[in-house]
Amino acid sequence: MATLKGRDLLTLGDLTPEEVRLVLDTASRQKAVWAQTGVKPLEGKSIALIFMKPSMRTRVSFELACVRLGAHPVVLGAGDAFSRNETVYDTTKVLERYVDAIVLRTYEQQQVEEVAEVASIPVVNALTDDFHPCQGLADLLTIREKLGRLEGVRFAYVGDGNNMANTYLLAGALTGMHVTVASPAGFEPSVAVVAWAKDIAATTGAQIEVGDDPDWAATDADVVVTDTWASMGQEAEHDERVAAFRGFTVDSRLLGQARPDAVFLHCLPAHRGEEVTDEVMDGPHSAVFDEAENRLHVQQALLSLVL
Repeated sequence: MATLKGRDLLTLGDLTPEEVRLVLDTASRQKAVWAQTGVKPLEGKSIALIFMKPSMRTRVSFELACVRLGAHPVVLGAGDAFSRNETVYDTTKVLERYVDAIVLRTYEQQQVEEVAEVASIPVVNALTDDFHPCQGLADLLTIREKLGRLEGVRFAYVGDGNNMANTYLLAGALTGMHVTVASPAGFEPSVAVVAWAKDIAATTGAQIEVGDDPDWAATDADVVVTDTWASMGQEAEHDERVAAFRGFTVDSRLLGQARPDAVFLHCLPAHRGEEVTDEVMDGPHSAVFDEAENRLHVQQALLSLVL
């Protein structure tokens, strides 16, 4: 039986297909019964939630997940941890004497990997510039709830080849999806991650394709997904990116290329009128707020499993 006790989650590539199912099954079960049970399996535990990058959704969902599990969340900002010229090693070795797990939202993937290498307690990546595994798990849970399956789902991502694109490539490969990613030239997902996803796909029956045509990606898709064109820290590039991504807006015409029962997802925050229109965000295909809620459920499941 799969177990995640004591494990880190730095990318979805850290998990096997069986372990992904374990997280999703645990989330579904907890989501259905948590209010009735009153059970708090992490009573007496403490979890450090470190935000080198701010986030409303990530903070609220992780903090509430801790409380619902009975753990005490210790929320730290950029000035509270990994600062004052102290080494990552020293900060991590101190933290592990106080808390039972570390959740880190930061810029460089290298930092979360360094913390995990040093720490003797579980480390969870709550977002880096390269990967966003918790969001990927929430999206998988949402798709499974809406479509009843993951294997064989045609998943189209239209937009920047960023941390979400990298994460979706791994998520699709692990769950047997047919993933198509369309990004403008110069904004493609990581070549290394595409190769990694294709290696995983060879063992699961998934298909991985990358191109530059949004209509090609969205045609007959079961799920259409996008993300902001200028992520946090890229604000100075906003106007340049808006010009580069012309034609990549998910509007009713583009969504019309997908299947009639297609699901639209966006990890939020959305820049309405840029990567997505109001009619799609607020339309009958949109599951963005179910998706946002599921961050709480998959993170609660993940914390309960690693601890």
